[in-house]
Amino acid sequence: MLRSLASNLLTVLIFGFFLIGAIGIWGKSQYVAEGPLQNAICFKVKSGTSMRTVVQDLVNDKAISSEFIFRVGMESSGLSRKIKAGSFLVPENASMAEISKRLTESGVSNCGNQIIYRVGVTSLKIEIRDTDPNTGKMVKVGDFIFDEFADEKINEFASEHSTRFRVALAEGVSSWQVYKALSEIKFLSGKLENIPDEGTIAPASYDFVIGMTKEALIKKMQERQASILNEAWNARQPNLPINTKQEALILASIIEKETSLKAERGKVSSVFVNRLLREIALQTDASVVYGITRGKKVLGRGLRRSELKKDTPWNTYVNKGLPPSPIGNPGKASIHAALNPDITNYLYFVADGSGGHAFAENLREHNINVAKWRKIEKTDN
Repeated sequence: MLRSLASNLLTVLIFGFFLIGAIGIWGKSQYVAEGPLQNAICFKVKSGTSMRTVVQDLVNDKAISSEFIFRVGMESSGLSRKIKAGSFLVPENASMAEISKRLTESGVSNCGNQIIYRVGVTSLKIEIRDTDPNTGKMVKVGDFIFDEFADEKINEFASEHSTRFRVALAEGVSSWQVYKALSEIKFLSGKLENIPDEGTIAPASYDFVIGMTKEALIKKMQERQASILNEAWNARQPNLPINTKQEALILASIIEKETSLKAERGKVSSVFVNRLLREIALQTDASVVYGITRGKKVLGRGLRRSELKKDTPWNTYVNKGLPPSPIGNPGKASIHAALNPDITNYLYFVADGSGGHAFAENLREHNINVAKWRKIEKTDN
């Protein structure tokens, strides 16, 4: 009797052992098998969220097929205590194993939104981008003016762990505009003591994190511009009427204001270089405008005759040579053009009505081009 009972007990134990093993193997296969998620999602984990809440949210999002298997898989692999706060891209049909890895591997959000402060020459806007889970790419979802109501709107989108921040500077933007924009970005810390010197900031896009100091971000912008200028200076053409890097920045800033077409920058540069070599006044409206606004506002109208005659350091109709400072922050292409102008005999240029300019070697040709432009202006009006 006892022998029979022991035999039966042994059989049960062996059966139970194999049953547990079989369940374990099945569970592991389910853990690594394709999941039920039909479309990719951005899965957000808030700071301090418990394992139970994370699992329940995954179930609610129909990302996992078994709460039990997911929890056991996380526990057995030692990942349950490594869940990071953030926003993570969970692909279509992601397995529970892959989801576990994405929530714990790096803690770097790869699926969230982005707030971009766009500092333009004529406007200051905030652009909101969000991740398209199906492509993993950022897409624009809206924008608004950066004004006194902006912070309230931003609060709807900003998240400590899933929002990335960026400042994008347009070519030709003034240092005062950059100073003003950075001073008002609440996610940056500290304050700027002084307006950066004109021309020393590289127009580009700069990522930053919450708490980064404004001074650190300005330093990053200036270091980039210094690097660009040094590279262009070392590759400059010989025999230019440009004697210092500062003069190169001044000329580049004028080129930046005079044309937005990459193909024209070398020609525009050649006009000013030829005028400097012949000691002819540069006669650039953009510099006169800077003498009036100092980069703190958009003039918004044409120059008056009295302004063209007024003797200011930036009036290049009255004074020959370069103005005393850059009139904005030039981009890399304009700096290159200032130090590597096209080889031409051009001395004049005027708008041609197509967004570009008509160039001339002498006053007679220039007057013909001006007449054509006046006719276009009259027709448009």
